[in-house]
Amino acid sequence: MLCSSSLRSSCLFRTKCFDVKLEINLNHFYEGNVFPVCMSYLDLTDNQFDPQGYWEQPLDKPYLPQARDLALFDQNGYDLTDLEQLYAKANLTPFHAHREHRHALKIPWFTQPDRVEGAVLNHSLLFERKGYRGEALEQLERWARTNPLIYKIIKMRPKWGLDLSVDYVDREGNVFEVLHWEYDGFDYEEVEARKRQLEPILTAIDWDDAAASILKQKDQWHHLDFFAQSDWKCNFFGIVKEHFKMVIWE
Repeated sequence: MLCSSSLRSSCLFRTKCFDVKLEINLNHFYEGNVFPVCMSYLDLTDNQFDPQGYWEQPLDKPYLPQARDLALFDQNGYDLTDLEQLYAKANLTPFHAHREHRHALKIPWFTQPDRVEGAVLNHSLLFERKGYRGEALEQLERWARTNPLIYKIIKMRPKWGLDLSVDYVDREGNVFEVLHWEYDGFDYEEVEARKRQLEPILTAIDWDDAAASILKQKDQWHHLDFFAQSDWKCNFFGIVKEHFKMVIWE
């Protein structure tokens, strides 16, 4: 979509220092009253990780958890079993539906106004998974003597994760992932440091411009497999490679 002269102000960056940079870029391309494509940026939320990796409050539950309470256990992701959801409630930790039957400890990381073409934010989330200590752990250990499936959550390590997915679509039928970057870790300080490192980089990217450049170089990455494409795009954006699919048990 081209910006008319009356829309020029809507194409400006949101901060004073960005305004200067954008004015330089736009002035280079202005011809008459037709201006280049409006810039596309993501909005960084104020949401932060909870550095506390453990739940300690036990359940007020009069019966032994059953196999169904630990069904569909997610060994390397953030989906909560029914039993984990009960501990989340007991420890006053909000969780949210995540793709139909799934639930997770998640909050938005970046956001974007709704749009139907160009670089479109698919999702961007901060994830967490908790371990157990104190009375909660003691309760689980008592139950595990009768139902060993409970050791699945007893042995979990606290985990934090960053997830950003930006797609591209246009009216010519082009569609591809601009960047899908995930970074998980069991060390809060390490993941938090990655978060702080990446936020200024990801906030400054004009995603429409980046997508156009990646599309022009399609012959360099489209034939690659999943992990090789990820490495190519991390190199393109100058960011650390992905780090995920880590088994959660100690």
